[in-house]
Amino acid sequence: MNKILDNLNDKQLEAVTCFTGPLLVIAGAGSGKTRALTHRIAYLIQEKGISPWNILAVTFTNKAAKEMKNRISKLLMGDGCQAPLDDFLDSTAPAKAGLPTIGTFHSVCIRILRKHIHLLGYENAFVIYDAADQQILTKRIIEAMGLDVKKITPKAVLSHISNAKNQLLGPSDYMQYANDYFSEKVAQVFPKYQRELQKNSALDFDDIIMKTVELFQQFPEVLDYYQEKFKFISVDEYQDTNKAQYILIKLLAQKYQNICVIGDADQSIYSWRGATIQNIMDFEKDYPNARAVVLEQNYRSTQIILDASNTIIEKNLKRKDKKLWTDREGGQKIKHWLADNERHEGEMIANEIENLSIDSESPRYNDFVVLYRTNAQSRVVEEVFLKHGIPYRIVGGIRFYQRKEVKDILAYLRVIQNPNDSVSLLRIINVPARKIGAKTLETMQEFSQRNNISLFNAMMLANDVPELSGSKSEEFLKFVKLIKDLQNMNTEFRASGMIKLVLDSSGYKKFIDDGSVEAEAKLENISELVSVAQKYDKLEPGMSLSIFLEEVSLIADVDSMKEEDNAVTLMTVHSAKGLEFPYVFIAGLEEGIFPHNRSLLDRQELEEERRLMYVAMTRAMDILYLLHARERTLYGESRVNAPSQFLQDIDASLVDANFGGHGARNHISIQDIGSMPIPVELDLGVEVSFGVGDKVGHNVFGCGIVINITGGVATIAFEDPKVGVKKLALSIAPLKKV
Repeated sequence: MNKILDNLNDKQLEAVTCFTGPLLVIAGAGSGKTRALTHRIAYLIQEKGISPWNILAVTFTNKAAKEMKNRISKLLMGDGCQAPLDDFLDSTAPAKAGLPTIGTFHSVCIRILRKHIHLLGYENAFVIYDAADQQILTKRIIEAMGLDVKKITPKAVLSHISNAKNQLLGPSDYMQYANDYFSEKVAQVFPKYQRELQKNSALDFDDIIMKTVELFQQFPEVLDYYQEKFKFISVDEYQDTNKAQYILIKLLAQKYQNICVIGDADQSIYSWRGATIQNIMDFEKDYPNARAVVLEQNYRSTQIILDASNTIIEKNLKRKDKKLWTDREGGQKIKHWLADNERHEGEMIANEIENLSIDSESPRYNDFVVLYRTNAQSRVVEEVFLKHGIPYRIVGGIRFYQRKEVKDILAYLRVIQNPNDSVSLLRIINVPARKIGAKTLETMQEFSQRNNISLFNAMMLANDVPELSGSKSEEFLKFVKLIKDLQNMNTEFRASGMIKLVLDSSGYKKFIDDGSVEAEAKLENISELVSVAQKYDKLEPGMSLSIFLEEVSLIADVDSMKEEDNAVTLMTVHSAKGLEFPYVFIAGLEEGIFPHNRSLLDRQELEEERRLMYVAMTRAMDILYLLHARERTLYGESRVNAPSQFLQDIDASLVDANFGGHGARNHISIQDIGSMPIPVELDLGVEVSFGVGDKVGHNVFGCGIVINITGGVATIAFEDPKVGVKKLALSIAPLKKV
């Protein structure tokens, strides 16, 4: 058997050698999807003599496209000939005989538009506007219409326009669906936006596919050219296609119908980005003579992990039937842990990682991943890992204290505590926008330097700055009043209350809340900062904010250290698709968190949440840990949530009910979840393991003596005179008895 067909299982072989007509490859998690796809393309070229010029393969990311190219390169020309074939398979290269087209939907469409978009009235040398360009253009249009950009925000308008374009709805089509004040305003902006784009010979990201579809629909001769060129079409991750991508592929394939789509309805988790699971579900309706091949053999996980995953996904109605299996029989049972609260949950994970690494001189931290439903959940895990000295990396996101919205709010709080902090002051002076431009700010800074006073004190004297107009002086004085009012409130409110006051009185909440998914995540992160601050609410007003900022500064400082290559991965489940790890921890398995509360009253959304859980579980190669807490403080609120319904779906025989884990004080069997008593009240106070007079060590401040403990905050006199006496929260500070 030749190299292309060697080492394929029976189903992979069937998919690879089925080379004409419509083919649906249902590829379960870890079943060798990319292998089947790339071997099939190599088979078409080498074994069936199909010209590479007649082959199109599309996927969603440049990384996936590059992986496909490299694999096909090795199959056709051998390991030593990879470099020359990189050019041969370059999807951005000019189209010549002998060049297959392999790339993302957008890169393929750009090549087509560069040749033909003049037929639609655009220059072939069009530019592509990025998000910033789009927002500038949209803002200008909104302002020209006399609308308030704070209420009709460019970002929200563009989100609606993007969704419309992904559904192939132009301005006139969208107008028919406008049924409220906001969508009516979008309907007015949309045609003006498109006219401006065309006038500037520009496309936005969503236009790239939409205009290609328009081109094919309006100019049959162009469509015919590409149907003749792309006689054999392969589409990766078909379950993630939206309507525009679906129509594009359908147009290209309708003449010869040599189309192979590969994907898994059970891993369709991007409906919020416009992906339509119906595309893969209806493939056999679209192509009645289609052949279906199901890849069920998994090369990643143990059978126990697969059995547990199967019991989860089988509850969904909208799916193609399949059941994953593996040669890796047995394996360790699923570890199910119950924590007291979110910090205990983090400690259990950290302790288990330390225990599994205890016999290794060089722990393989890369083998571990912690998965969660929302980014805000990472904050507690990060703090616990910092305390334990466990290196970690955030994938698909930013470390909690490095997120812009978190840094912005902290900057406000630092200015309230110390108005002379010019770095923090400069960060927030125009966030939200206060009509204080760079030139105006430069004038104020020069005045400050001339008079040898702090920038804030200079702002207080804005009326005395001769170079400033009255309106600009007024803007500075308004900001000064805002800070002074907040300083007065700091004598009455504690740290968590101050964050809420800043969010509202500064206008920051309105500034970021544009109704988008991104805005929701930002508000969740700020609410999570409130959760942190609540630990300091037992202290007196003023002192509460001061100690909170001191502690957070220490964490954020450590947080900004260079990430180690060998580190535990922290990521949302959405970011984990396509990855695998020997040890997987899924945290926060509670109703309202995972599944998300938005899904609890919507069957379709709940099915997507279940698919998300399936994706999370099938990332695990060797051991899978499922964790939930009796009580959790998240987004600034303490909640007692029921355990996730997904836990009840798992067969009890697959779960180790007697495994409490290192550092776990509680464990519970899956079968007991339904009758688990919900505690009415829990003591969330810190478990104090230090006493007054104890000698302790801190990894930054050195050694010291505990001189007082009040409300989970220890007062410590450090030996280093430069450090002196510090108040540290025991829940966060990395303290150890010496």
